[in-house]
Amino acid sequence: MSDLYDALRALLFRLPPEASHALAMAWLGRHRTAPAAAPGPLARRVFGLEFSSPLGLAAGFDKGECRWPGLARLGFGFVELGTVTPRPQPGNPRPRLFRLPEHRALVNRMGFNNAGAEVVAERLARLGPAPIPLGVNVGKNRDTPASKAAEDFASAARTLAPYASYLAVNVSSPNTPGLRDLAAAEPLAEIVRGVVEAAAAKPVLVKLSPDMDDAALEAAAEASLAAGAAGFIATNTTVSRPVPSSEPGGLSGAPLGPLALARFTRLAHLVRGRAPLVGCGGIFSGGDARAYLDAGASLVQVYTAFIYRGPTVARDVERELVRSYAAPAP
Repeated sequence: MSDLYDALRALLFRLPPEASHALAMAWLGRHRTAPAAAPGPLARRVFGLEFSSPLGLAAGFDKGECRWPGLARLGFGFVELGTVTPRPQPGNPRPRLFRLPEHRALVNRMGFNNAGAEVVAERLARLGPAPIPLGVNVGKNRDTPASKAAEDFASAARTLAPYASYLAVNVSSPNTPGLRDLAAAEPLAEIVRGVVEAAAAKPVLVKLSPDMDDAALEAAAEASLAAGAAGFIATNTTVSRPVPSSEPGGLSGAPLGPLALARFTRLAHLVRGRAPLVGCGGIFSGGDARAYLDAGASLVQVYTAFIYRGPTVARDVERELVRSYAAPAP
Protein backbone atom coordinates (compact mmCIF):
# COMPACT_ATOMS: atom_id res chain seq x y z
CA MET A 1 0.00 0.00 0.00
CA SER A 2 2.87 2.37 0.77
CA ASP A 3 4.40 1.92 -2.73
CA LEU A 4 0.96 2.43 -4.27
CA TYR A 5 0.44 5.65 -2.34
CA ASP A 6 3.93 6.87 -3.25
CA ALA A 7 2.88 6.65 -6.92
CA LEU A 8 -0.51 8.22 -6.24
CA ARG A 9 1.06 11.00 -4.19
CA ALA A 10 3.26 11.94 -7.12
CA LEU A 11 0.08 12.49 -9.15
CA LEU A 12 -1.77 14.27 -6.35
CA PHE A 13 1.16 16.61 -5.77
CA ARG A 14 0.87 17.80 -9.37
CA LEU A 15 -2.44 19.36 -8.35
CA PRO A 16 -2.84 22.44 -6.15
CA PRO A 17 -2.97 21.32 -2.50
CA GLU A 18 -6.62 22.23 -1.99
CA ALA A 19 -7.62 20.34 -5.14
CA SER A 20 -5.85 17.24 -3.84
CA HIS A 21 -7.56 17.72 -0.49
CA ALA A 22 -10.96 17.93 -2.17
CA LEU A 23 -10.31 14.62 -3.93
CA ALA A 24 -9.31 12.99 -0.64
CA MET A 25 -12.45 14.28 1.05
CA ALA A 26 -14.61 12.96 -1.78
CA TRP A 27 -12.95 9.55 -1.48
CA LEU A 28 -13.52 9.51 2.27
CA GLY A 29 -17.12 10.61 1.75
CA ARG A 30 -18.02 7.27 0.17
CA HIS A 31 -18.59 5.93 3.68
CA ARG A 32 -21.55 6.92 5.83
CA THR A 33 -20.93 4.45 8.64
CA ALA A 34 -17.97 2.81 10.35
CA PRO A 35 -17.82 -0.40 12.38
CA ALA A 36 -17.03 -0.37 16.08
CA ALA A 37 -13.30 -0.19 16.63
CA ALA A 38 -11.80 -3.22 18.37
CA PRO A 39 -9.48 -2.19 21.21
CA GLY A 40 -5.86 -2.43 20.10
CA PRO A 41 -2.80 -3.26 22.20
CA LEU A 42 -2.45 0.41 23.22
CA ALA A 43 -6.14 1.07 23.97
CA ARG A 44 -6.74 3.42 26.87
CA ARG A 45 -9.32 5.47 28.75
CA VAL A 46 -8.69 9.22 28.75
CA PHE A 47 -11.04 12.10 29.63
CA GLY A 48 -13.56 9.41 30.59
CA LEU A 49 -13.59 8.19 26.96
CA GLU A 50 -12.49 4.87 25.48
CA PHE A 51 -9.79 5.06 22.78
CA SER A 52 -9.05 1.91 20.78
CA SER A 53 -5.73 3.52 19.77
CA PRO A 54 -3.87 6.55 21.14
CA LEU A 55 -3.32 7.83 17.60
CA GLY A 56 -5.81 10.40 16.30
CA LEU A 57 -6.23 12.85 13.45
CA ALA A 58 -5.72 16.49 14.40
CA ALA A 59 -8.08 19.33 13.57
CA GLY A 60 -7.49 21.05 10.27
CA PHE A 61 -7.90 18.12 7.89
CA ASP A 62 -11.68 17.83 8.22
CA LYS A 63 -12.93 21.33 8.91
CA GLY A 64 -16.52 20.21 9.39
CA GLU A 65 -17.34 18.14 6.34
CA CYS A 66 -17.71 15.25 8.79
CA ARG A 67 -15.83 12.53 6.96
CA TRP A 68 -15.25 10.67 10.22
CA PRO A 69 -16.74 7.35 8.96
CA GLY A 70 -14.04 7.08 6.29
CA LEU A 71 -11.35 8.26 8.68
CA ALA A 72 -12.41 5.76 11.35
CA ARG A 73 -12.12 2.99 8.78
CA LEU A 74 -8.49 4.00 8.22
CA GLY A 75 -7.66 3.11 11.82
CA PHE A 76 -7.60 6.44 13.62
CA GLY A 77 -8.42 6.00 17.29
CA PHE A 78 -10.15 9.39 17.35
CA VAL A 79 -10.82 12.26 14.97
CA GLU A 80 -10.97 15.98 15.70
CA LEU A 81 -13.07 18.12 13.37
CA GLY A 82 -12.70 21.85 12.85
CA THR A 83 -11.90 24.53 13.50
CA VAL A 84 -15.63 25.41 13.41
CA THR A 85 -16.86 28.96 13.99
CA PRO A 86 -20.40 30.05 14.95
CA ARG A 87 -21.09 31.55 11.51
CA PRO A 88 -19.85 30.29 8.12
CA GLN A 89 -16.77 31.95 6.72
CA PRO A 90 -14.76 31.43 3.53
CA GLY A 91 -11.31 31.77 5.09
CA ASN A 92 -8.38 33.63 3.61
CA PRO A 93 -7.89 34.19 -0.14
CA ARG A 94 -6.30 31.40 -2.17
CA PRO A 95 -3.62 30.20 -2.53
CA ARG A 96 -3.40 29.52 1.20
CA LEU A 97 -1.94 26.02 1.49
CA PHE A 98 1.61 25.18 0.41
CA ARG A 99 3.66 21.99 0.35
CA LEU A 100 7.34 21.77 1.23
CA PRO A 101 7.90 18.18 0.11
CA GLU A 102 11.67 18.21 0.55
CA HIS A 103 11.03 18.91 4.24
CA ARG A 104 7.81 16.86 4.67
CA ALA A 105 6.06 20.04 5.74
CA LEU A 106 3.09 22.27 4.98
CA VAL A 107 2.47 25.98 5.38
CA ASN A 108 -1.14 27.05 5.69
CA ARG A 109 -3.01 30.28 6.18
CA MET A 110 -6.48 28.82 5.71
CA GLY A 111 -8.23 31.18 8.15
CA PHE A 112 -10.89 28.89 9.66
CA ASN A 113 -12.77 28.24 6.40
CA ASN A 114 -15.86 26.26 7.43
CA ALA A 115 -19.61 25.99 6.95
CA GLY A 116 -20.50 27.26 10.43
CA ALA A 117 -21.62 25.50 13.58
CA GLU A 118 -25.26 24.94 12.63
CA VAL A 119 -24.43 23.27 9.31
CA VAL A 120 -21.75 21.10 10.90
CA ALA A 121 -24.17 20.10 13.67
CA GLU A 122 -26.75 19.08 11.06
CA ARG A 123 -24.16 16.94 9.27
CA LEU A 124 -23.18 15.24 12.51
CA ALA A 125 -26.82 14.64 13.44
CA ARG A 126 -27.49 12.95 10.09
CA LEU A 127 -24.54 10.61 10.52
CA GLY A 128 -25.48 9.55 14.04
CA PRO A 129 -23.14 8.45 16.84
CA ALA A 130 -19.51 7.72 15.98
CA PRO A 131 -17.86 4.45 17.08
CA ILE A 132 -14.71 6.38 18.04
CA PRO A 133 -14.29 9.53 20.13
CA LEU A 134 -15.06 12.57 18.00
CA GLY A 135 -13.64 15.93 18.98
CA VAL A 136 -14.82 19.27 17.66
CA ASN A 137 -12.38 22.19 17.64
CA VAL A 138 -14.08 25.59 17.99
CA GLY A 139 -12.96 29.14 17.32
CA LYS A 140 -14.20 32.67 16.77
CA ASN A 141 -15.23 34.29 13.51
CA ARG A 142 -12.64 36.59 11.97
CA ASP A 143 -14.86 39.67 12.19
CA THR A 144 -15.82 39.13 15.84
CA PRO A 145 -13.99 41.64 18.05
CA ALA A 146 -11.84 40.33 20.87
CA SER A 147 -14.32 41.72 23.39
CA LYS A 148 -16.97 39.34 22.03
CA ALA A 149 -14.70 36.35 21.41
CA ALA A 150 -15.88 34.37 24.43
CA GLU A 151 -19.45 34.58 23.13
CA ASP A 152 -18.36 33.12 19.78
CA PHE A 153 -16.55 30.20 21.39
CA ALA A 154 -19.48 29.45 23.69
CA SER A 155 -22.00 29.70 20.84
CA ALA A 156 -20.12 27.22 18.66
CA ALA A 157 -19.62 24.89 21.62
CA ARG A 158 -23.31 25.01 22.59
CA THR A 159 -24.39 24.08 19.05
CA LEU A 160 -21.88 21.27 18.60
CA ALA A 161 -21.58 19.76 22.08
CA PRO A 162 -24.48 17.28 21.63
CA TYR A 163 -22.54 15.58 18.82
CA ALA A 164 -19.00 15.77 20.21
CA SER A 165 -17.11 13.49 22.57
CA TYR A 166 -14.97 16.47 23.56
CA LEU A 167 -14.49 20.09 22.54
CA ALA A 168 -11.19 21.82 21.84
CA VAL A 169 -10.64 25.57 22.21
CA ASN A 170 -8.43 26.99 19.47
CA VAL A 171 -6.65 30.16 20.61
CA SER A 172 -3.41 29.17 18.89
CA SER A 173 -3.90 29.42 15.12
CA PRO A 174 -1.66 32.11 13.61
CA ASN A 175 -4.07 32.70 10.71
CA THR A 176 -6.84 34.71 12.39
CA PRO A 177 -5.65 38.21 13.35
CA GLY A 178 -5.51 38.70 17.11
CA LEU A 179 -6.51 35.12 17.94
CA ARG A 180 -3.29 34.25 19.75
CA ASP A 181 -3.74 37.29 22.00
CA LEU A 182 -6.71 35.42 23.48
CA ALA A 183 -4.29 32.88 24.98
CA ALA A 184 -3.36 35.43 27.65
CA ALA A 185 -4.61 34.38 31.07
CA GLU A 186 -7.59 36.71 31.49
CA PRO A 187 -9.29 36.34 28.08
CA LEU A 188 -8.48 32.62 27.98
CA ALA A 189 -10.09 32.02 31.37
CA GLU A 190 -13.26 33.77 30.19
CA ILE A 191 -13.34 31.70 26.99
CA VAL A 192 -12.75 28.40 28.75
CA ARG A 193 -15.38 29.11 31.40
CA GLY A 194 -17.94 29.84 28.69
CA VAL A 195 -17.10 26.73 26.69
CA VAL A 196 -17.14 24.52 29.78
CA GLU A 197 -20.61 25.80 30.64
CA ALA A 198 -21.82 25.36 27.03
CA ALA A 199 -20.25 21.91 26.69
CA ALA A 200 -22.80 20.30 29.02
CA ALA A 201 -20.26 18.12 30.88
CA LYS A 202 -18.27 17.17 27.76
CA PRO A 203 -14.48 17.46 28.30
CA VAL A 204 -12.99 20.76 27.14
CA LEU A 205 -9.38 20.82 25.92
CA VAL A 206 -7.27 23.90 25.12
CA LYS A 207 -4.97 23.83 22.09
CA LEU A 208 -1.80 25.84 22.66
CA SER A 209 0.83 27.39 20.40
CA PRO A 210 4.42 26.17 20.08
CA ASP A 211 5.54 29.80 19.90
CA MET A 212 4.65 30.67 23.53
CA ASP A 213 7.49 31.37 25.92
CA ASP A 214 7.64 29.64 29.31
CA ALA A 215 5.83 32.41 31.18
CA ALA A 216 2.98 32.60 28.66
CA LEU A 217 2.67 28.82 28.58
CA GLU A 218 2.43 28.62 32.36
CA ALA A 219 -0.09 31.45 32.55
CA ALA A 220 -2.28 29.83 29.88
CA ALA A 221 -2.12 26.42 31.55
CA GLU A 222 -3.00 27.71 35.00
CA ALA A 223 -5.81 29.94 33.72
CA SER A 224 -7.29 27.07 31.70
CA LEU A 225 -7.21 24.61 34.58
CA ALA A 226 -8.74 27.12 36.98
CA ALA A 227 -11.54 27.75 34.47
CA GLY A 228 -12.38 24.04 34.20
CA ALA A 229 -10.37 22.73 31.24
CA ALA A 230 -10.05 18.94 31.23
CA GLY A 231 -6.74 18.89 29.36
CA PHE A 232 -4.52 20.33 26.65
CA ILE A 233 -3.43 19.74 23.06
CA ALA A 234 0.14 20.80 22.35
CA THR A 235 0.87 22.08 19.85
CA ASN A 236 -0.59 23.99 16.91
CA THR A 237 1.47 25.21 13.92
CA THR A 238 4.41 27.63 14.23
CA VAL A 239 5.14 30.99 12.66
CA SER A 240 8.86 30.31 13.05
CA ARG A 241 10.75 28.99 10.04
CA PRO A 242 13.19 26.17 10.85
CA VAL A 243 13.20 25.53 7.07
CA PRO A 244 13.19 28.08 4.24
CA SER A 245 9.74 29.36 3.23
CA SER A 246 8.67 32.88 2.36
CA GLU A 247 4.96 32.09 2.65
CA PRO A 248 3.25 33.52 5.74
CA GLY A 249 1.11 31.18 7.83
CA GLY A 250 1.52 28.24 10.16
CA LEU A 251 4.20 25.63 9.49
CA SER A 252 3.42 22.00 10.27
CA GLY A 253 5.15 18.70 9.62
CA ALA A 254 8.53 17.21 10.39
CA PRO A 255 10.40 20.52 10.94
CA LEU A 256 7.89 21.47 13.66
CA GLY A 257 8.68 18.32 15.64
CA PRO A 258 11.61 19.47 17.82
CA LEU A 259 9.94 22.77 18.78
CA ALA A 260 6.53 21.17 19.42
CA LEU A 261 7.98 18.36 21.52
CA ALA A 262 10.06 20.82 23.57
CA ARG A 263 6.98 22.97 24.26
CA PHE A 264 4.92 19.87 25.04
CA THR A 265 7.56 18.66 27.48
CA ARG A 266 7.56 22.03 29.21
CA LEU A 267 3.77 21.98 29.43
CA ALA A 268 3.84 18.48 30.93
CA HIS A 269 6.26 19.75 33.58
CA LEU A 270 3.97 22.68 34.36
CA VAL A 271 0.77 20.62 34.51
CA ARG A 272 2.39 17.92 36.66
CA GLY A 273 -0.24 15.28 35.99
CA ARG A 274 -3.22 17.48 36.87
CA ALA A 275 -4.83 16.92 33.44
CA PRO A 276 -4.26 14.60 30.47
CA LEU A 277 -2.26 15.92 27.53
CA VAL A 278 -2.52 15.30 23.79
CA GLY A 279 0.75 15.54 21.87
CA CYS A 280 0.69 17.04 18.38
CA GLY A 281 3.34 18.42 16.06
CA GLY A 282 5.76 16.73 13.70
CA ILE A 283 4.67 13.14 14.39
CA PHE A 284 5.57 10.99 11.38
CA SER A 285 6.57 7.66 12.93
CA GLY A 286 6.08 5.39 15.89
CA GLY A 287 9.29 6.78 17.31
CA ASP A 288 7.92 10.32 17.11
CA ALA A 289 4.71 9.24 18.83
CA ARG A 290 6.68 7.38 21.50
CA ALA A 291 8.66 10.54 22.29
CA TYR A 292 5.44 12.38 23.14
CA LEU A 293 4.05 9.47 25.14
CA ASP A 294 7.29 9.19 27.09
CA ALA A 295 7.13 12.94 27.76
CA GLY A 296 3.68 12.60 29.33
CA ALA A 297 1.12 12.42 26.54
CA SER A 298 -1.94 10.23 26.95
CA LEU A 299 -2.83 10.56 23.25
CA VAL A 300 -1.15 11.83 20.09
CA GLN A 301 -2.38 13.36 16.84
CA VAL A 302 -1.07 13.50 13.27
CA TYR A 303 -2.05 15.64 10.31
CA THR A 304 0.80 16.44 7.92
CA ALA A 305 2.03 12.83 8.12
CA PHE A 306 -1.35 11.80 6.67
CA ILE A 307 -0.55 13.88 3.58
CA TYR A 308 2.94 12.45 3.12
CA ARG A 309 2.52 8.84 4.32
CA GLY A 310 -0.99 8.30 3.03
CA PRO A 311 -4.12 6.44 4.16
CA THR A 312 -2.26 3.71 6.05
CA VAL A 313 -0.55 6.21 8.35
CA ALA A 314 -2.71 5.51 11.41
CA ARG A 315 -2.17 1.76 11.34
CA ASP A 316 1.47 2.07 10.28
CA VAL A 317 2.40 4.48 13.09
CA GLU A 318 0.47 2.44 15.65
CA ARG A 319 2.27 -0.72 14.48
CA GLU A 320 5.63 1.04 14.75
CA LEU A 321 4.68 2.30 18.19
CA VAL A 322 3.72 -1.18 19.42
CA ARG A 323 7.02 -2.54 18.10
CA SER A 324 8.92 0.17 19.96
CA TYR A 325 7.40 -1.03 23.24
CA ALA A 326 8.11 -4.66 22.40
CA ALA A 327 11.75 -4.07 21.45
CA PRO A 328 14.32 -5.02 24.10
CA ALA A 329 15.98 -2.16 25.91
CA PRO A 330 19.40 -1.22 24.46
